[in-house]
Amino acid sequence: MRQAGRALPEYRALRAGTAMLDALSTPDLVTEITLQPVRRYGVDAAIFFSDIVVPLRAIGVGVDIKPGVGPVVDHPIRSAADLAALRPLVPEDVPYITEAIANLVGELGSTPLIGFAGGPFTLASYLVDGGPSKNFEITKALMYGQPEMWADLMGRLADITIAFLQVQVAAGASAIQLFDSWAGALSADDYRSCVLPYSQRVFSAQAASGVPRIHFGVNTGELLGLMGEAGADVVGVDWRVPLDEAVSRVEPGKALQGNLDPAILMAPWEVVEERALQVLDRGRTAEGHIFNLGHGVLPQTDPDMLARLTELVQAASARPAAAETR
Repeated sequence: MRQAGRALPEYRALRAGTAMLDALSTPDLVTEITLQPVRRYGVDAAIFFSDIVVPLRAIGVGVDIKPGVGPVVDHPIRSAADLAALRPLVPEDVPYITEAIANLVGELGSTPLIGFAGGPFTLASYLVDGGPSKNFEITKALMYGQPEMWADLMGRLADITIAFLQVQVAAGASAIQLFDSWAGALSADDYRSCVLPYSQRVFSAQAASGVPRIHFGVNTGELLGLMGEAGADVVGVDWRVPLDEAVSRVEPGKALQGNLDPAILMAPWEVVEERALQVLDRGRTAEGHIFNLGHGVLPQTDPDMLARLTELVQAASARPAAAETR
């Protein structure tokens, strides 16, 4: 459950008075915030507390995460000169990542830690539009109108993402996830020609590590097959496409992740239970299934509802395995 911690009172208490990017570069805070949902819910894996803009800030991009807005860039990329300042990431840029993951591996024991990074298109959208966008018109104008500059930008971002993920894996992350959150704003043809090659580059670079690779985007129902082609072992599905339908859109050999609508957690427990069991039933049609929400946990979610959901999923998932053993 990505961002499960932000619904917790202990998270809000710990974060009080600390800016997000400052918290993300403080190993002790990163360690504690990553562990909070694991302690509270007993989930099967921990999600590293970080953000997709961390590597951008680490290489000198002026970026801030503004409450209620999201990442905002001081000087958006609009020219070749702006792009030239986007340098490669090296491990020395993010020592706090290495330290925090080493701490977490020691604390978590046998519980896996999932690291992550932002997909090249999503990072590009923040860098070019300057912040969150509904239509990504400035980013798309660059993609359509200046293909050579677009290729240069995406290549640089793919390499930054590769380096950021490699730091996490080297420090002990058990799996990695690529969040190309806003790729769903693209048509299949545009994704295939302008984004897919760079996502493939990212996943290909992680293949030798042997860690499982997950690929996720929002509103990407029409792109699921292409996202599967990018090279991940698991394709994340948001709540808009039923998992049994997603199976037909993704090539064989891939597991699926998802996909309960986070807003359902605002409903009475009986509704949550029914919908979660439907997700599990549909997930059994896939070659493998990781139960998850279809996007991040909403901040107003009741932690007790998340605890009950975790218990339900773990119990329901264990029953078929037990039956097969008998």
